[in-house]
Amino acid sequence: MSTTASAPKTETPVNTVKSVSVKNARPSKDPKKKSRIVYNTFGVLSFLIMAFPVYWLVVSSLRPNKEIRSYDQTLWPSSLTFDNFARAIDYENFGTAIKASLIISITAVVGAMLLATVAAYAIGRFRFHGRRVFMIVLILVQLLPPTAMLIPIYLQLNDFGALNEYWGIIIIYLVSTLPFATWMIRGFVINIPKELEESAMVDGCTQMGAFWRIIFPLLAPGLAAASIYSLINAWNEYMLAYIVLQDNDKYTLNVWLANFTTARGVDYGALMAASTMIAIPVVIFFMIIQKKMAAGLTSGAVKG
Repeated sequence: MSTTASAPKTETPVNTVKSVSVKNARPSKDPKKKSRIVYNTFGVLSFLIMAFPVYWLVVSSLRPNKEIRSYDQTLWPSSLTFDNFARAIDYENFGTAIKASLIISITAVVGAMLLATVAAYAIGRFRFHGRRVFMIVLILVQLLPPTAMLIPIYLQLNDFGALNEYWGIIIIYLVSTLPFATWMIRGFVINIPKELEESAMVDGCTQMGAFWRIIFPLLAPGLAAASIYSLINAWNEYMLAYIVLQDNDKYTLNVWLANFTTARGVDYGALMAASTMIAIPVVIFFMIIQKKMAAGLTSGAVKG
């Protein structure tokens, strides 16, 4: 009987296998980190593209006129000057243009916020026939460009004697921002519990008393978001103001800017300086309410 000797089995130590596998393993790339880098890069590029015109506006307002008209442009002026701002301030009707813009913008924004708040409260709290149709009409009206209704608006203002009057352009700005402001504030109204009003009414408040004392303060984020939209619309509008307001002493700031373009050419330095000064009030207002505006742009969309 023959016997065959089997070869001894060799076992690889476990520690050796683990060390080899760890050594040969490649570091895995985190997909979230990669996508975050792509998004951040895209965000920075988008910011630079949007911020460059603003930067160029401010820098051009500080350049001498000779350098502005030169073909050799640099990202930073060779010398800074404030003569452009001085010429813009000393230009004719600068003070009256500021007065007209402030009166028209503030009145239009305040009036639009009050009417939009009351309308949004009625739509959000009460149930009535045609409610959904009315909300759809609000959005459809907002889609119409103001220039498409320019001739009917002009004819109606002429019939009412509102041409070349502040209150005529105020009504136009107020009505043009009212649908969007109503829709936005409505989202906040429906998110406020009705129990708050009921508790106030149990304590003796009327329906409107509970609204103004309880609901209205809670609508601050929505009012902030809607007011900045209304202010930008009223402050930066040009076409309607140019047509309705016909006297130089009643022009708004945007219409007043056209005075820097004359038959002798364009005073680019003063024009850039005046445009920079015009943008400052909106920027300041936005910085004041930016926190509430950020909350207003999101909170109102939680419920429909």
